[in-house]
Amino acid sequence: MPASSASSAHRPEDLISRLSSAAVDGETKLKALRELKNQIIGNRTKKLSYIKLGAVPSVVSILSSAAADDDASSTSVLLQSAAAVGSFACGFEAGVKAVLDAGAFPHLLSLISHPNSKVVDASARSLKMIYQSKLAPKYDFLQEKNMEFLISLLNNENENVTGLGASIISHSCETNVEQKELSDAGVLKRLLNLLGGSLCERDASLESLATVVKGNSEVVSRFLGPESGRALRAVIELTKDRYPRTRLLACMCLIAIRNASPSYLQDAGQKTKLMLILLELLDDPGQVGDEAAFALSSFIAEKEDLQQLAFEANVVDSLCNHLQKGPLQAKRIEGILLALADLCSKLESCRSRLLSLQVLNLVTDALTHDSANVRAAACICMKSVSRSVKNLSAGSFVNEVIVVPLVQLLDDNSISVQVAALGAISNIVVEFTKHKSVFIQCGVVKQLVQLSKSMESAIRLNAAWALRNLMFVSDDRCKEGIFFELTASTLTSLICDPEPSVQEQALALVRNLVDGCVDSIEYVFLEDGLILHAIGRQVQSALKAEVLVQGMYVLSNVASGNEIHKEANNNSQLRTAATWALVNLTFPSSPGASNRVAKLRNAGITSQLKTMVNDPCLDVKLRVRTALGQFMTSAISVSPPVVALNQHGMHHSRIEARKLFFFPAFESPLEVPTMRVRITSLLVLLLFHFAGVMLCFHSVPIHSIA
Repeated sequence: MPASSASSAHRPEDLISRLSSAAVDGETKLKALRELKNQIIGNRTKKLSYIKLGAVPSVVSILSSAAADDDASSTSVLLQSAAAVGSFACGFEAGVKAVLDAGAFPHLLSLISHPNSKVVDASARSLKMIYQSKLAPKYDFLQEKNMEFLISLLNNENENVTGLGASIISHSCETNVEQKELSDAGVLKRLLNLLGGSLCERDASLESLATVVKGNSEVVSRFLGPESGRALRAVIELTKDRYPRTRLLACMCLIAIRNASPSYLQDAGQKTKLMLILLELLDDPGQVGDEAAFALSSFIAEKEDLQQLAFEANVVDSLCNHLQKGPLQAKRIEGILLALADLCSKLESCRSRLLSLQVLNLVTDALTHDSANVRAAACICMKSVSRSVKNLSAGSFVNEVIVVPLVQLLDDNSISVQVAALGAISNIVVEFTKHKSVFIQCGVVKQLVQLSKSMESAIRLNAAWALRNLMFVSDDRCKEGIFFELTASTLTSLICDPEPSVQEQALALVRNLVDGCVDSIEYVFLEDGLILHAIGRQVQSALKAEVLVQGMYVLSNVASGNEIHKEANNNSQLRTAATWALVNLTFPSSPGASNRVAKLRNAGITSQLKTMVNDPCLDVKLRVRTALGQFMTSAISVSPPVVALNQHGMHHSRIEARKLFFFPAFESPLEVPTMRVRITSLLVLLLFHFAGVMLCFHSVPIHSIA
């Protein structure tokens, strides 16, 4: 063949032509398939080039035709076409999409039952490649025939076929119902047996087990059994395996077990060992090292006891050392920052240690990283570190090096980055010193106000939270500047936001606005009392106890003003809201009602209610009589649910109030009051005021470290 002809034969266009032409014989197509497969293996650029030229549909067409033929000559074509499909899908989302769009999946799945074991193996390999992607089709375990097919995969002697079964589970098992179905079908026992198999089977089984037990204590109990010995020992033993990925997957399986059912893995030494293994795996230069920090993060998140163990094991130092090694891949940086964020989320000792290691500058540098995930992780880490009241008070975080990039992230293209940046800013702007001006000079108020109008509720919530904390104990000039930018109409919209959590933050913002000198209270009277009327409506119709508390605190702060301000509280809507709250607090069948009745009586509420039995407002009069009736008895065996008044005057059920999230970062030794106790204390103030009793009110500001 002339040189020019040979060169032409290797051109992508010519290769596609040989694959798609009906006139080309089988041997020529087989050679073309081999050539294509060899060119694209490990080469994302070549894969994308051939995808754009339409190679995948041609390969799938050959696969389909060969599968329909029964002659022996089709076997080689099946092997090469299945392998080529797997090569396109391997580690390349665009390749997976192209393969699925071309209809390869059902053909590959049907070949699992092919009589030729090599064809079965090649098809299973390709399907495993597809199931490594989020784009892979979800498998329906709830259909009996599908479960039978899955069990047949797990019982197969071919390790790629059993690995495929495990991969399907890891990809598709998402709900507690699916976890239970898999457990009932005996999948856990089979996966446990596979832990003693080949490297491929061990790894696939560990990943599947972690998926099946995740967040499901019932399935964990079934897996570990009454004696809980063999299964747990088998997984623990694999944390010592020679292969890093196996050790990582074993750790992740143990973490899933511990997170779902804390009664297992209680030994402090075992938990510390788990952390040290994950730290050791951070030295792995590949994917294992990238995933190790995320596994550590999931292990210690929201668990103060484990965070204390980690601190004692010098985990903070180790993570900071890894961060200082640089340069690191984006995934590695993200994982380390998130692990540090979890470590610093509750313990001041961890925050102090991180700051003493001089790595805050590296966290700050990560705020401007090219990766959005890294930027978000840096914000989350900054948020956790800035929970330190001592360092907030010292103004440690308020300097342009930190503030400027944080404020710039409010314009980030990624919503997750914006939300994370708002979280960090919410903490730092609390500032118990006089450094708020640094933020204000950076134009943060205008940006926060704009974000408070976002269509994304998470952004509105965090923007309102940041404004609330920025307003905390601010001087009059700062308040005026914030309110001028915010406006009464925008603040009213936030108070009336469809999301209760946004309403709560907006009311807390107003609470801080009217705190301080008497003149501050005038803000809620502007534009014919637009804000005050909105607060009144929310107090009357609040579905969430936290919203009611903040609204009543605002009214309490307003009542600390002059006589005009006090009289503004004295309207029938607010009296109705207060008496409805009393009805809910004292409903006889509600747990703890008798204790609350006793406290209210001791506070003198009963006598004040009696002065309101002839209130000019009929609704108030009826509610007062209901409340007084409930004060007379606190034990009715069966009653309708507790009620509250919505804005249309209709009844609806009220869920039991939860405990208030109250200054968590301060680690205060004071007992956290329940929401009902706080509402009760506010009702005492307001009802005494409604009854005309002269009280000395004091305004109460509020901030909350995120």
